[in-house]
Amino acid sequence: MKTIAFFNNKGGVGKTSLVYHLAWMFGELNHRVIAVDLDPQANLSGMFLDADTLEKIWQGADKKTIDGDIAPLFDGVGDIASNPHIEKIGDRIGLLVGDLALSKREDDLSGQWPKCMDGDQRAFRVTTAFARLIASVGKEFKADLALVDVGPNLGAINRTALLASDYVVIPLAPDLFSLQGLRNVGPTLTSWRKAWKERIRKKPETLDISLPKGEMRPLGYIIMRHTTILNRPVKAYLRWIEKIPAEYGESVLGKAQSASDASDEHRLAHLKDYRSLMPMAQEANKPMFMLKPADGVIGAQQSAARSCYEDFQKLAEEILQQVDKK
Repeated sequence: MKTIAFFNNKGGVGKTSLVYHLAWMFGELNHRVIAVDLDPQANLSGMFLDADTLEKIWQGADKKTIDGDIAPLFDGVGDIASNPHIEKIGDRIGLLVGDLALSKREDDLSGQWPKCMDGDQRAFRVTTAFARLIASVGKEFKADLALVDVGPNLGAINRTALLASDYVVIPLAPDLFSLQGLRNVGPTLTSWRKAWKERIRKKPETLDISLPKGEMRPLGYIIMRHTTILNRPVKAYLRWIEKIPAEYGESVLGKAQSASDASDEHRLAHLKDYRSLMPMAQEANKPMFMLKPADGVIGAQQSAARSCYEDFQKLAEEILQQVDKK
């Protein structure tokens, strides 16, 4: 199983919707997928599940969420759940349900990070909790891919989530804030990757768990939510789109080059803003590209839904191609 995290320091770019739609598209392409909601806002879970279902899960006696699965370890009464809950979304998609309570784990995760350098066993168990949970669920579900949604920050929860990831995809809006996010994300990934390698060397010989490699290899970036005219980005966005390749190369890949020399070979896709489809998709509780006339899609919206399907199919195939290259 390959684990791919979707991460940027800038929120509001449509990252969660991206993960949601890709999970469905990979399912359409006959891949078994685990969607992992590690953003404490739990918006990904809210896209997959209706409010009544989510309320039952959150308020159930046996809390069937990510936080419930790691609670014994953090509460000092055990390790991660031996039989973690997988919420089935159709035949090929499994969901690790998010939980607002996950935010309470930030301090413990932060405190255990330096203790790994001392060879502390609990520190390693806590720091690898997400990675081990994802690996366990992936094996149980026989998943080909795990898609990890994380929040837009550089805190301990995201560091622990990224350690579980083989690859990182960076969603970007064509604006100044996303460029600044790139400047933060690139060096942070490099720092976390290096720091984890140092900690792996401190693993106690008596520790009976497998440690993730923490490779976090950059897979590419996706430009999100830009308006188009005749399938071309409007002029207001172009100035930012043209800056992205050089900034990605320098900040994420460590390859400085001028904007004029930088290529967009690391761009996985340009995704348009399907404004009229998204509210309808939320109401129908399905991806935009699966909307039908029965859902209220008529006229130009039908064409937009077909175009959306093609866009996400191309993106999914491009991601798989890049994974194969790495």
